[in-house]
Amino acid sequence: MKKRSILTESDLRIARARRAMDEIHVAPDTFVTPLAKEYLRDHGIRLVQDNYAPMTKTTQQAPGFIEEATGAAIAQKGEYLTHLHGRTLVPKDHPRIVLRGMLDTLQAKVLLLQTEACAPLLRRDLGDILEAIRQILRAEVKDCALPEAPLLGMDEQTLHRMSHEIKETFGFDHPIPSADMGRIALQLNLLRTEIRAVERSAVTAFPPGTAQERTDIIRQLNRLSSAAYLLFCRTLAGYYKEEDCHGSAATV
Repeated sequence: MKKRSILTESDLRIARARRAMDEIHVAPDTFVTPLAKEYLRDHGIRLVQDNYAPMTKTTQQAPGFIEEATGAAIAQKGEYLTHLHGRTLVPKDHPRIVLRGMLDTLQAKVLLLQTEACAPLLRRDLGDILEAIRQILRAEVKDCALPEAPLLGMDEQTLHRMSHEIKETFGFDHPIPSADMGRIALQLNLLRTEIRAVERSAVTAFPPGTAQERTDIIRQLNRLSSAAYLLFCRTLAGYYKEEDCHGSAATV
């Protein structure tokens, strides 16, 4: 790797994608960002500082911020910049920042839908979707692996089968949304489309075939859209027994 004054986690990801490595050599005055140190530790990569020389007062002082695109030190964070991680700054329209905003909005919409849902089982299933969104956001912000976990109590294969074989699962064909389906059903259908939009944003933020690729996040968002569609179909099939929103059984 080309020697430079700042070593970031992004540098390490790109270098490791190009070749296997168990150690990396840097100049003695190189500033290694905290996330880069964590990446080195997690992947068992040894940091070697060549031609060691005692650190001066200047090299002991880490820059206030680092611009991700150039690696340049920045004394103050401008209004058009925000934190990608640690002290690393990016423009507020950076694809990963856009993705974070869309995930945040998605959480807010699921929470509102939970308040409207009068069926306890639907609120529970929406809670599963909400937790999955939060796990995605955590994995993206912390740049860590997304843990494997069931969704709606199903593994990936079962969820895929049930959401694609609607006729076999519910006894009707894939439904075409219409105004007479009711507000909750149509809100769930809208949730499905919004998750799809977040998935497209994630593909932009983590392009396939690059060092930034995150197939775990893309796959989980795909599963989430299937889960939202399954909730939509369950609602149409009468799977969820509604109660009034004060907790007592609804009258018919």
